[in-house]
Amino acid sequence: MTTIDETKPIEPVEQDSAVVEEKIYTASQWQLMRMRFLKHKPAVIGGSIVILLYTVAILCDFLAPYTLEYRDSNYSWAPPQRIRWVDSEGQFHLRPFVYGLTETRDPETWRTTFTADPKQIFPVKLLAKGEPYKFWGLWETDVHLIGPAEPGGTLYMLGTDRLGRDLLSRIIYGSRISLSIGLIGVLLSLLLGATLGGISGYYGGIADMLIQRVVELLRSVPDIPLWMALSAALPPTLSPIKVYFGITVILSAIGWTGLARVVRGKFMSLREEDFVMAARLAGANERRIIFQHLMPSFLSHIIVTVTLAIPGMILGETALSFLGLGLRPPVVSWGVLLKDAQQVQTLAHQPWLLVPAFAVIVTVLCFNFVGDGLRDAADPYSR
Repeated sequence: MTTIDETKPIEPVEQDSAVVEEKIYTASQWQLMRMRFLKHKPAVIGGSIVILLYTVAILCDFLAPYTLEYRDSNYSWAPPQRIRWVDSEGQFHLRPFVYGLTETRDPETWRTTFTADPKQIFPVKLLAKGEPYKFWGLWETDVHLIGPAEPGGTLYMLGTDRLGRDLLSRIIYGSRISLSIGLIGVLLSLLLGATLGGISGYYGGIADMLIQRVVELLRSVPDIPLWMALSAALPPTLSPIKVYFGITVILSAIGWTGLARVVRGKFMSLREEDFVMAARLAGANERRIIFQHLMPSFLSHIIVTVTLAIPGMILGETALSFLGLGLRPPVVSWGVLLKDAQQVQTLAHQPWLLVPAFAVIVTVLCFNFVGDGLRDAADPYSR
């Protein structure tokens, strides 16, 4: 017969639930957003990958096996080299290695191909010495995260392009341009959208009518043709850095309209609230009301809108560079790298040139996951 232990306490369970409920009821809006965001697993995973991508962009000089200027004409269109631990004879190696590449030429088509040569074994190691570079233009070093352990070895994990340049290194370097152009473009869009949307929603009248007509005009034109027209207007003699900022300004000058609509709607719904009226009666000026009372009250929604706008900026730069109207060599971005993959004949023989497209896809998906998580967390009291 089973007996019930009456001495066993049950209060801790009730206390734990009470503590959790008390934390929820006493938490601030940002604490509730954080707790709700952490429950959104795709958003957490996407945010971790986004942080990793930006870390790669910051440390691209060190993480890339080769420098951006490195090229080897002996390995043009070389296929990816697979890192191995076991050789063709079944022998295990303590240090990973890659097989060397032997060049062959088809006697009928005269097309040059490369095949793995088991007789050539090139060990691979971490913190390998390679091509010298200046980290962020400050410290000169020749240490790379991974590279051939011996001079004369090769390590092309994603193959090479037509000039014999390592594709993996160029993708890593390209992340610095593609990811930064999204952030800078969104910051400019935030400045324009928040300012014009705030003026439109808070003051109304003629200002609201003029700003909204401009917004409707810009939103009625398809984005890509408008991007192409503005990008084609950039003089071809501009320096790479000026083209970079020109493309950033073009993307942000078109992308601010969505944020302006969000800010306008929030201002119109909050400008007659009691806390705004109390601030006016207390003698607060318009600037203080806007920036210390209205803007913080829906800052979470602005963060969500900005996060969801970054993928659009990245896709815009990639599309323009792919079409030859955006960034141009020697600048390296994911869109510039994809320009080499325009020809079907090239893709038939060098399919690894499409790898930069996967970097764009992963980045856009992760930002969308983060945006979805932030959008759900922005309303922490919803179910």
